[in-house]
Amino acid sequence: MNPFQKRTAIRIAAVSIVLASVASPIAWFVEREGAEESIVKLAIEESDQLMHFHDAIGLSGEEGIERAMQAAKTISGGLFDIAEIYDKSGTKLAEAITAEGETVESALPSHGRPNYSSASYENIRVADRWVLRVFVPLRTDSADTTGPILGYFEGVRVVPEWQRQQILDSSLAVALMVSLASLLCGAALYPVVVHLSSDNERKAREVLDSHISMMEALGRAIAKRDSDTGAHNYRVAWIAARIAERLGMTGSAMQALIAGSFLHDVGKIGIPDAILLKPGRLDDGEMTIMRTHVALGEEIVTGMGWLDGAHAVVAAHHEKWDGSGYPRRIKGEEIPLAARIFAVADVFDALCSKRPYKAPMKFDEVMAILERDTGSHFDHTVMAEFRVIAAAIFDQLADCDEAEARRLLEERVRRHFEM
Repeated sequence: MNPFQKRTAIRIAAVSIVLASVASPIAWFVEREGAEESIVKLAIEESDQLMHFHDAIGLSGEEGIERAMQAAKTISGGLFDIAEIYDKSGTKLAEAITAEGETVESALPSHGRPNYSSASYENIRVADRWVLRVFVPLRTDSADTTGPILGYFEGVRVVPEWQRQQILDSSLAVALMVSLASLLCGAALYPVVVHLSSDNERKAREVLDSHISMMEALGRAIAKRDSDTGAHNYRVAWIAARIAERLGMTGSAMQALIAGSFLHDVGKIGIPDAILLKPGRLDDGEMTIMRTHVALGEEIVTGMGWLDGAHAVVAAHHEKWDGSGYPRRIKGEEIPLAARIFAVADVFDALCSKRPYKAPMKFDEVMAILERDTGSHFDHTVMAEFRVIAAAIFDQLADCDEAEARRLLEERVRRHFEM
């Protein structure tokens, strides 16, 4: 199992367990509530027997009480342990109670005269007993909830231990089924997710490869025009990525820095050979034309999808911290961070590298120049991080040919573009 599959398995298992732990109590509660509702419905149906004695509710005196008592006794001892009958004014007419009902009667909360218009119930705990108390308005037709109320029935059922255990077992069974279903669902989803993710990862790699190929194609096009820029593009992009890692840069910002560093001189494609390849120093007019490579580069990378991010470095790689650079003469933090990082990488590599017109400089000489220009050309913060790794970078790039520079950059690209 590769790291991705392991992470996916852990995440699906975690989600399944969370779902099971949340759904199980809910299922248990719903099942328990359903059991209570069933008991109450049976109680309401049983209370319909009182309608055989509905005349008693309207009678007064001893005859009315006697008929009400007969009705209460008929109801009690079956589903109810306490049965109370009231007339429509809320006056109690009769009460019947079993031995079981007597054990809980004194602990039941008292209430005023009944005046409710719909059936309801209370779930009460009395010591270790589970008690359901039902309130039912009595009508000639119990299905007609708008008909006149003839009286009230209140019943108390002490739920027996066997029924409590039955409800508990049923609730736990439902909760376990929900929990098992969640876990099985996660197990079934795992191979599907892994397959889709692997397929997506493969396609992402293909897109990444095409992006890298496009970037390298542009880089090779520049190198064909200017032979000094081939390995240089790979090296400066790698150095810039190393500095950016020290600064905590990640994600799209890092990707934009790498692409921009690699393509910083893409605008040189539009510079005439007579100027680009001139062996000597450029005169003022030629230098003006050479500097247009920045604007040409901006035009090339703008609107190229993922290469849009390269714009910051391409547009500002010749700006300086003190504002003396070109083309916009911006300064300080007005210069994008990616361009400030690139400036250090670019000058460092140029000084360390062998060129047709110069020999490579020694490390101490290179650092002396960079330190001298910190605060004028370079950002203090960027230089502070670069100092820590400068010697290691110098040693690693010593005698580094284009193939090795390409390999180094490819490692960084894979790390930061495949996250």
